Amino acid sequence: MLQHVFSDRYISKGFMTSLHLQNSSAIQIHKPIVIVPTYNEVDNVGPLVGRIFAATPDIEILFVDDNSQDGTKAKIHDLMAQHPGKVHILQRAGKLGLGTAYVAGFRWAMAQGCDALIEMDADHSHDPKELIVFLDKLKAHDAVIGSRYCVGGATENWSFIRKCISQFGSLYSRTILGLEILDLTGGFNAWRRETLTSINIDLVRSEGYSFQIELKYRAQLAGKSIIEVPILFSERRAGQSKMSLAIVIEAMLRVWSLRSIKSEVATTSLTPS
Repeated sequence: MLQHVFSDRYISKGFMTSLHLQNSSAIQIHKPIVIVPTYNEVDNVGPLVGRIFAATPDIEILFVDDNSQDGTKAKIHDLMAQHPGKVHILQRAGKLGLGTAYVAGFRWAMAQGCDALIEMDADHSHDPKELIVFLDKLKAHDAVIGSRYCVGGATENWSFIRKCISQFGSLYSRTILGLEILDLTGGFNAWRRETLTSINIDLVRSEGYSFQIELKYRAQLAGKSIIEVPILFSERRAGQSKMSLAIVIEAMLRVWSLRSIKSEVATTSLTPS
């Protein structure tokens, strides 16, 4: 259940959409972590770590690397030496997909006792300055969605065609699944540990765009308190985009099959974690 969707940047101007008024119980965040999947991001990981720690010095960072061939792994190990106990790596055998990378990262982080888990791209398209907002909102909500499409959200340096594809993808998915979340395909999101546990992330089977859609769909079906906050999504600074036509098509087809998980989520959410 989407309980609040609003733009913090526009509250003073009265731009606020309140769909439901009951919040999740307030908690304190003790061990937050940013989870960053990587494949050939050697030019991005160093500057990203610097920007994250400048914005939130007490956070930890986990890189889930799919056997990068450009020196990314060695660079991450250098960063681990520079920031002992703060930067981590989970190395995988090869390119196994974005969805499985996040699920593996979630499981690793929860095993280490992390109670706030944040998805983030490696390419600087997500601004680390938003992390403090995410963590603050996560105290009162089960999940925080970084939204390009709520009031105050935007994209930067995108072509008209890419904007159309992205907006259509969210509209298409919302229509088929009956969801209220405005930005279903975005990958800058924060989750309470209990939220991911209760929806059983091991059941998530989607990849790419559809992984983000499925995760949010399962959370809303389970009645979780979800809030969207506006973000500015910028085009990557370095490296090659992982987006492809195959990922877009997979997401469009996968959305139809997601409708069948309603009974599965209802059963899972009633099972004690």
